Amino acid sequence: MVVIILYAPIFLMVILPLYLAESCRPSFSPLICLHHGSPLFLCSHYLCGKCFANSSALVSHKRLHTGENPYQCHECGKCFTCSSHLVNHKRSHTEEKPYQCQDCGKCFARSSNLGSHKRLHTGEKPYQCQDQECGKSFIQSSQLMRHKKLHSRNKEFNCQECGKCFACNSHLLRHKRLHTGEKPYQCQECGKYFTRSSNLVRHKTIHTGEKPYRCQECGKCFARTSHLVTHKRLHTGEKPYQCQECGKCFARSSQLVSHKKQHTGEKPYQCQECGKRFADSSKLVSHKKHHTGEKPHQCQECGKSFPDSSNLMSHKRLHTGEKPYQCHECGKCFAHSSTLVRHKRHHTGEKPYQCQECGKKFADSSTLVSHKRLHTGENPCQCQECGKYFANSSSLVSHKRLHTGEKPYQCQECGKCFAQSSPLVKHKRLHTGEKPYQCQECGKCFADSSDLVKHKRLHTGEKPYQCQECGKCFADSSSLVKHKRLHTGEKPYQCQECGKCFAYSSSLVSHKKRHLVKHKSLHKGHKP
Repeated sequence: MVVIILYAPIFLMVILPLYLAESCRPSFSPLICLHHGSPLFLCSHYLCGKCFANSSALVSHKRLHTGENPYQCHECGKCFTCSSHLVNHKRSHTEEKPYQCQDCGKCFARSSNLGSHKRLHTGEKPYQCQDQECGKSFIQSSQLMRHKKLHSRNKEFNCQECGKCFACNSHLLRHKRLHTGEKPYQCQECGKYFTRSSNLVRHKTIHTGEKPYRCQECGKCFARTSHLVTHKRLHTGEKPYQCQECGKCFARSSQLVSHKKQHTGEKPYQCQECGKRFADSSKLVSHKKHHTGEKPHQCQECGKSFPDSSNLMSHKRLHTGEKPYQCHECGKCFAHSSTLVRHKRHHTGEKPYQCQECGKKFADSSTLVSHKRLHTGENPCQCQECGKYFANSSSLVSHKRLHTGEKPYQCQECGKCFAQSSPLVKHKRLHTGEKPYQCQECGKCFADSSDLVKHKRLHTGEKPYQCQECGKCFADSSSLVKHKRLHTGEKPYQCQECGKCFAYSSSLVSHKKRHLVKHKSLHKGHKP
């Protein structure tokens, strides 16, 4: 035995009994260090040298070197190096969660998981990247470890299918499931499959209804922290994601990714059924349901089903009347964030969508798509009931209600029902007297934006709607539609009393009055 006495600023005295074996096998003899009078137990493995506060911790640690796992689970046979790991593991079988968060009530199987969770409430991020140009902080050490790999090595894991590279093999394995369609994680509640375990965990909150993350500003609760973080930006107005191409900013990174594809024109996701391409995978998934007719998301209130969960969420607001998205300019509230974005353009005058054919600009993409069909003459959406074609699916959906008589939008004030949501919005202004659209030229106010647009043409003299038959121009599309009937001879308004048809609804109204006059005269007993 050789005893070496070392003197160092940290240690008062270190006595290391070094046992020299005949071979070069590592020795695990107890090496006791004195640190300011307190004993530390040092691992004598030749590649380690790690210190511990007590001998039992050192004994457990040694098993990492020897590979010994003496603690076995009788439920599944899995083995562990220390008893505490076995205790934690057993809770996966019993589903016991003894550690509860005092802030939100959420329970955890391990105290370490509770510790990490608490940082979501405090905002603490104790694990910082030491890279001088980075300095990014994280809630968990595992997150920091994954992040470090981005600095320490190139993206060396390559997908043979599409060539995409990844920093971690686990990321590559997850990515490969997009190509194979493999979904190994199944929900025991509804049978739905997922490509990632984290997606399954998030999905389960739909069944439990658990929403542990609460906004301190408005009280709204969320199932995921990421949703809460994104939601908070509605209150702060923060938009941290900026497009380097045009400078436009976004509240979500996913919105920026989608936006960038407008500049590149990239549409990498193709439908195998019809060949249509999409910029986002989520849009492709939604599109596929049009082919399958799948509508897995059902409203518990009215039984209506939807192809996407986002459609269901939007629909539910018809029942609750919730309008969480507020315009900071005028205070008006909206049920959908996309509606708020479009509304804001009324204030800014922004029209980012331009027709390449005639140069006309539009505030939203759907209006541009519909407009383009004026140039192409395309009417891709056909009504199976009467064979009539429409330029967009929303017009077809509205039209179908003429056949079914469905009027799902009801005024809470007077009970009147409407086939479309927009007429209900306009109708409500009869009760409130609200006229939010003002002409900057003369100050006149209107209840409807389309009325303001028509009114402005009185000042400008603009008549953008031209009859292709005779060249006559009109200030609004409805006047053009009526005019065209002079050429086609179409008379769509029929009197139910005598069967006579008319080109204009006003003519039918005038005609009906004649029947009413005749009817009254019969009661009075004289000729009209």
